[in-house]
Amino acid sequence: MAARPRVVAALAAQLRDLDAAEEAFAEAAARCVALAEPPRDVAAWLFVAARRRALDALRKAAAEVRSSEALGILASAEVTDMAEILTLPDPIPDERLRLLFICCHPALGPEVRAALALKVICGLPVNRIAQLFLVSEPAMFQRITRAKAKVREAGIAFELPPRREWPERLGAVLLALELAFTAAYADAGGELSAELEDDLGAEVERLALLVAELLPEEPEALGLAALVLLARSRAAARVDGAGAMVPLSRQDVRLWDFARIERARGLMDRAAEAGRSGPYQVMAAIQLTHARRAFDQATDWRAVLRLYDVLLALRPGPMVALSRALALAQVEGAEAGLAALAALPAERLALARPFHATRAELLARSGRDTEARAALDEALALGPPRAERLWLEARRAALG
Repeated sequence: MAARPRVVAALAAQLRDLDAAEEAFAEAAARCVALAEPPRDVAAWLFVAARRRALDALRKAAAEVRSSEALGILASAEVTDMAEILTLPDPIPDERLRLLFICCHPALGPEVRAALALKVICGLPVNRIAQLFLVSEPAMFQRITRAKAKVREAGIAFELPPRREWPERLGAVLLALELAFTAAYADAGGELSAELEDDLGAEVERLALLVAELLPEEPEALGLAALVLLARSRAAARVDGAGAMVPLSRQDVRLWDFARIERARGLMDRAAEAGRSGPYQVMAAIQLTHARRAFDQATDWRAVLRLYDVLLALRPGPMVALSRALALAQVEGAEAGLAALAALPAERLALARPFHATRAELLARSGRDTEARAALDEALALGPPRAERLWLEARRAALG
C-alpha cells in the first residue's frame, strides 16, 4: 500500500517503537480494506486509525504496569496533531527516505541497518531479505527482531540527524537501496511488485535519484543512481512474449531506454569529477559497458573483467567473485570460469540461484550436460520467480 511508509514513519516518530508502528498500521490497513467505500484521504484515515489503536495499546500497558515510559509516550502522542505530522516541512522531503535515514543509525551494524530498512521501509517479506543476504529465513527474522529491540532499548531517536551527520549513514542507506533494487531486478516478471502493491524498482529509482539530488557532492550516491538507471533502462527487454526472463546478452537492444542510459552517463561524469572512486561507481561503469553493446554491437568483456577485478578489490565478496567468474569465462573460456567458481565458498552460495545458474551455463558450454542439468535443478529447487523459472526450465529442456 503506497501510504505505508508515510504513515509508519509518522507513527514510529511518535511511538518510538517500530513494531508498534507496523502492527498498528497493519490493523488499520485491514480495517480500511473492509470499508464499504474507500476514504477520501487514505493516508490520513490510516494514520488516525492506526494511532488510535496504538494509543489504546499504550493505555492498556500503562494501566497494567503503570509504566512511566508508556505514560510518557502516551502524553507526547496525545498532543501531536496529525495534520502537523503529515505537512510539517522536512529537510528530507520524502517520508520513505526520511525513515530510511532514521533506520540506518550508526549504533546498528551496516548489514543489520540495511535488513531493518528493507523490512520497515520497503516492506519486503523476510524470506526475500534472507535471499539477498544468503542466509536462512529464521536467521534473518532473528536479526531484524534484534535490531528492532536494540532501536527500542537504546532509545534511538526517530528524528533526522543534522545534515552534517548524513554522510555517516549514507553507506547503509545506499546498501539498503541497492539490495531493494536487487530484489526488484531479480523479479523480472513483476510478481514481487504485485505482492507489495508497489513497483519496487520504480520506487528505488526515485529514492536513489532523490538521494543523489540531496547529496550531489557524494560520488557514490551519484554512482548508485546511475547504476539503477542503467539497470532500469533494460526493463522492456527483460521478458519475452511467453513471460520468460531474457538474459542480458540476448536482449533486443532496440527496446532499451536510451534516455535513462544518457542520464546515467551524466551522473557518472559528475561523480568522476569528485576524484573519489567507489564500488557503486565501478558497478555503474560495468553496466555502462554492457549498455555500449547498443552502439558497438558487441560487449567488451575484457573491459568488464578489468572492472570486476577493481570491484573485487574494493568490495570483496562471493557474489562479486561469481560475476567476475562469468566475465572471465567470456574472455578465457568456460573452463577458466568453472575453475574460478570452484574456488568460491560453495556452502555460502548454496542459497544463491545465480551461482547454480551460472555454473549450469558454464558446464553446458563445456559439454558437461548431466552436471549442467543437476545445477539447473538446484537453482529451480530454490523457488525462483516465474520469469526466471521459465527461463531455467527452457535451459534445462534444451539440454535434453
